[in-house]
Parts: sequence; structure tokens; C-alpha cells
Amino acid sequence: MTDGPLIVQSDKTLLLEIDHKDSSACRQAIAPFAELERAPEHVHTYRLTPLGLWNARAAGHDAESVVDALVRFSRYAVPHALLVDVADTMDRYGRLQLLNHPVHGLALHALDRAVLAEVIRNRKIAPMLGDRVDEDTMAVHPSERGRLKQALLKVGWPAEDLAGYVDGEAHQIDLKEDGWTLRDYQRHAVEGFWAGGSGVVVLPCGAGKTLVGAAAMAEAKATTLILVTNTVAGRQWKRELVARTTLTEDEIGEYSGERKEIRPVTIATYQVMTTRRKGEYRHLELFGARDWGLIVYDEVHLLPAPIFRLTADLQSRRRLGLTATLVREDGREGDVFSLIGPKRYDAPWKDIEAQGWIAPAECVEVRVTLTDAERMAYATAEPEERYKVASTARTKLPVVSKLVERHPDEPVLVIGAYLGQLDDLAAELDAPIIQGSTTNKERERLFGLFREGKIRTLVVSKVANFSIDLPEAAVAIQVSGTFGSRQEEAQRLGRVLRPKADHRQAHFYTVVSRDTLDSEYAAHRQRFLAEQGYSYTIVDADDVLGPPLPEVP
Repeated sequence: MTDGPLIVQSDKTLLLEIDHKDSSACRQAIAPFAELERAPEHVHTYRLTPLGLWNARAAGHDAESVVDALVRFSRYAVPHALLVDVADTMDRYGRLQLLNHPVHGLALHALDRAVLAEVIRNRKIAPMLGDRVDEDTMAVHPSERGRLKQALLKVGWPAEDLAGYVDGEAHQIDLKEDGWTLRDYQRHAVEGFWAGGSGVVVLPCGAGKTLVGAAAMAEAKATTLILVTNTVAGRQWKRELVARTTLTEDEIGEYSGERKEIRPVTIATYQVMTTRRKGEYRHLELFGARDWGLIVYDEVHLLPAPIFRLTADLQSRRRLGLTATLVREDGREGDVFSLIGPKRYDAPWKDIEAQGWIAPAECVEVRVTLTDAERMAYATAEPEERYKVASTARTKLPVVSKLVERHPDEPVLVIGAYLGQLDDLAAELDAPIIQGSTTNKERERLFGLFREGKIRTLVVSKVANFSIDLPEAAVAIQVSGTFGSRQEEAQRLGRVLRPKADHRQAHFYTVVSRDTLDSEYAAHRQRFLAEQGYSYTIVDADDVLGPPLPEVP
């Protein structure tokens, strides 16, 4: 037994004591291979998973360095079986390699002949392979490069892709050097991505993922396709690129429901790319419209399934995924690993906050007691309707109004999922509303007025969850959400984390109906906040409506 900060358990969980003098060094040592699950006040929980270990292996970490970190920081003897399992799991990565063969083109090469014999007998993998080149090598149909990597990951033999990338059509892109520079973590993120060729960068909302994308484009100096969640986000990308790079507005095209411009840098929405007419995806030819040198996937955790299928055909192009969280509610993190690439850089939210690049946040859950009539309506509702009944209870309206009153001089976002509830809130607060039917022109006008301080309160639907740059938003109040979505919690918190000019604290409220599915789903969403080190304070709605809460600092 030593005085280490880490407890390594045989179920592959790691417990890190945060108050220990060596906790920071330990966290840095295990971060490349261990997935953070929970981060409350005193003990953080990490887990060892095959995907996490393979991510580490792809980033250049070997089993010896992982074992050394576990043994060096562990308070107790590390279970021997766990160390063996770590070494065996990491050893599975790269025993199969995708290479460019001088005669046969793309080929699957085995460093372990038995593994090759095993996978070619798999009924799903065999059709992707061509002729046998030699005892250790099989030709691969070039169009199957992505799908083969998906299939090999699923059978536990992730392939190391060494087949390289095409440069694409050259296009000069440089970063402007007037008045700004990349932050250290942004530069490290770009370096990690470029060294690996393709992969994912994980940074908190407000930490400047767009600038990482711009810097990657400056490295590639090639035509670039950028995929974004919506038109407003795309136009923000365009503004940032014009401001931060040598690109002009005429060099950047918008490919959306409103415009179909294909230029050296083209920004397209996921929505238009996945629009179908008579069962066909009509806009997918955009992927082949130019000889793209780089494809950027903004909010990669939201990548729609049809885009996964297309990305499988784009494995010769450099691919950069940007996200605040790799959590996918559909559990397809493995597809991100296979098709976009391994995680190349990940910065903990609290670390970026400690450096002053995102605002500190206070998170408060306000629990509302339903009226007798509302409780009966909830109790008698059909099971599929209960969450909506609970989360849209009118009892929430005066609570939201009081919370807005607590912040008379701060810009407030009120966020919800149900349009009828949002209409009621807009009327109660006498505030404008942005929802799916709001035109892009009107959205940009209202967001602009909000940024300028001419609108203090804005009611928004889920359209504001993603890629909306509202740097002056200081308070977010969520009243309903997408069931228990942790990724949505990440995005909503991110709306208020951008650093404030006066360094004030951000406030994130969730108004929840007690004793209902609403509170159960809220608890699940809050797991994300705990994972990132944010603690939640729970207060009763009576404290909001009755005696005033303590003054906000």
C-alpha cells in the first residue's frame, strides 16, 4: 500500500481522490486512456473501456505506459488480471493494418496471420475483401475502406489505417495575425489532429472549436467542406472564417435550404445533406462536387446516420470532428472512432475554466410541486405523454418569471422543447421567441439584438441547442428537454459558458416537476454536469416564489 491518489478496481473503474497532492499529475497521466464518468466534489470515477484504450493506442500510447500510470499512482496493488486485460486489449489494435499496396492498391495486412484467418471467415467482412495478395495480405475494395474499419471494430480487431490521404484541390488559407493568436490548448488540438491525419477534438462549448477548425484548414491549405447543424451556425462559421483567416466572403459558399453555393470552402447543413426526395438523398453529390482536401464535422456527436454511410466512402480525405462531448444517445461512439477517427485531443471543462477561457457556472435545479389538477392529469396520462404533461406544467411559469426577475441586468435565455409551452413563456415574460418555424433572417435579427443588449430575455426552442454563438448570455433557464439527453445538457450549459467581458459568473437553472418523469430525466441529464465537475444545488420553488433567494454575486 502506498499513498497514491488512485484506487484501481477489478471491475475496471478508477477512483481518483481530488484533494490528494498528486491528483493533478494522476489525472493527466490517465486522461489519454480512461473515460471520465463522474466528477463530483471529492472522488472522480473513471472507467477503462476497449474504445478508450484503443483511442490511447491510436494516439501513440502503449500498454507499458498505461500499466505504469496505473501502478505508479494506485494506492493499493493493482489487480493483476486487470493489467493483463489492459495489455491484451491494447495489443488488439493494429494487428491488422490498412495499407497502400504498390500493385493491388488498398490492402489489409496482418501482423498476426491467425487474426487475418479469423476475420476473413466472418460473413460480413469477407465480401469487402478482394484477392489474396500473400499469406498476410488481402486486397480491399477501395470503396469499402470505411465499412471495413467499422466491421473490424465490432469484432474486436480495430485496424490501424495507414493508407494515407489525398491532398485534395489546393487552396491557399492562412490565419490572420492581427490582434489574436491560438490559445495553447487550441494549438495542441490542431497539432494532435494533424499528426494523426483524421480524428476528433473534444473541447467545451465556448472554448473556440471554430478556431481549431480554421487552424486545421490553414494546415491543409486545401478546399474544405464544413458540415454544420443549421444555417445560423453555418453563417457564424463564415463570419469567423472571414474574421480569422485570409479567406474572403466570395471564397466561402453556403449549401443550405436557402442557397446552393459550391465554392473552395463550402458550409453545408446536416439537414439539407440528409433531405430525401422519392427515397433518394439528392444532395449527396456535394461530397463529390470538388476534390475536397479536408472535411470538418461540427458537433460530430450529432452526426446523422446517413452521413455516417457517406463518410465511409470518404476515408481518403482528411476528416476533423469537433464536439463538446463524445456522448451519443444512440451509442454509436464506435462509428465515430471508425469513420471520423480516434480522439486526438480532449480538454476537461474545468481545466479550461481554471485558465479563464470559459466562465465559471452555478447550476441550480428548482423543484416545482404540481397542483392537484396537474398531478391528476399526469397520473391519468398515457405513458408516452407523461413526460410532456409533467415538463409543460403551467406551475412552472411564475417560477421562470421570478428567476428572470432575479437577474435584472443580465441577458437570459429560456430554453424548452415544447412549442405551446414556449408560446406561454413568451407571453408571460413579454419576450420574443425563436423556434423551428422562425425564418433564418428573423433568427439572425433577434440573436443580433440579444448580443447587442437590446433584448434582455429570449425564449428559444431546441434550435438554439447547437452552434449558436451568444457570448453575452449569462443565464440559461431550461424548462423542458429531450428526455434524459446528456448531450443536450452539455449544449445548453455551453450557451452561458462563453467568458464574460466583466468576468461574472454564469447561471444555469433547470425547472423540474417533482415526483414525475421530469425529475427522473433531469437526474440523468445532470450526469453530464457531474462528469465535468459541476455540482448542482437543489432548491424548492417556494424559495423562489416566496422568500427571496440570496442575492446573486
